[in-house]
Amino acid sequence: MGTQSSDNGARGKRRKARGQDRADLYQTVTDQVIADLEAGTVPWVKPWEGSGHAGLGLPENASTGRAYSGINILLLWASAMEHGRSSHVWLTYRQAQGLGAQVRKGERGTTIVHAGSFTPQDERAKAAETGEDAREVRYLKRYTVFHVDQVEGLEGFAPAAPEPVDPEHIHARAEALMAATGALISYGGDSAYYMPGPDRIQLPHHSSFSLPVEYYVTGLHELCHWTGHATRLDRKLILSNGSKDYAREELVAEMGAAFLCAAIGVTPALRHADYLASWLEVLRGDKRAIFKAASLASKAADYILEHEHAAAESEAA
Repeated sequence: MGTQSSDNGARGKRRKARGQDRADLYQTVTDQVIADLEAGTVPWVKPWEGSGHAGLGLPENASTGRAYSGINILLLWASAMEHGRSSHVWLTYRQAQGLGAQVRKGERGTTIVHAGSFTPQDERAKAAETGEDAREVRYLKRYTVFHVDQVEGLEGFAPAAPEPVDPEHIHARAEALMAATGALISYGGDSAYYMPGPDRIQLPHHSSFSLPVEYYVTGLHELCHWTGHATRLDRKLILSNGSKDYAREELVAEMGAAFLCAAIGVTPALRHADYLASWLEVLRGDKRAIFKAASLASKAADYILEHEHAAAESEAA
């Protein structure tokens, strides 16, 4: 009995430690985002030029070719900016070994996360007996990745330096992306907004913006709101100013637009600096809020990019 009690106590301590580690990770990331915002630096709108800088783009994995998503985009962008990385390509230690390469001795990795859930066996058994839904347990794991600059023997996998792109080409792609969604867009006036009722975006005319890029950043922001309609990604669209739900949705649209801009070569910009105070209030009250918003922002950006891919496949057919 004494041994069993001791074992149960040890398991309980391990579970508690894992729970604290998970909680600390939520808090650590949230605290960093809060510190950036308080300093006037928006994590999804960083300086994108500079010597040795990676340039625009979304982080991807060198081994799988898959793009990272959600909060990991912000974490990897921040690391790339801090260390002046040459690209947005990363991989784990084991993945480097699997490619016949090796992380250089002394290199420090970047922490990213994986969120998921599972259903314990006892919950499945209970659900089978009661007919109720089984309770899922959510988890958050830490992973360490290294930039390809930190790895030896990856010459064949390291991407070439990005070529300068004609702004006209970038703007044409942004225009095509907006058109590919089939979203109903009306033009005129001096305000930009999305109306869920009529499912319509309102944008000022191109000529109302001092720079073409401002028009596209604005349009992509409103398109991210558009993805939240009940017939699409079905988010809780509370678009009346002042509520926390409104601030959360604006976080989603701001980050989603930044992800889209980076994907197509448009320099991200902050659309609503006047929302900083409300974002800070949300983040201080919920350490998971930035994780949720970043996840929803990735889904919104992916939804819009899928329309571009579908249009390209249709043209090629």
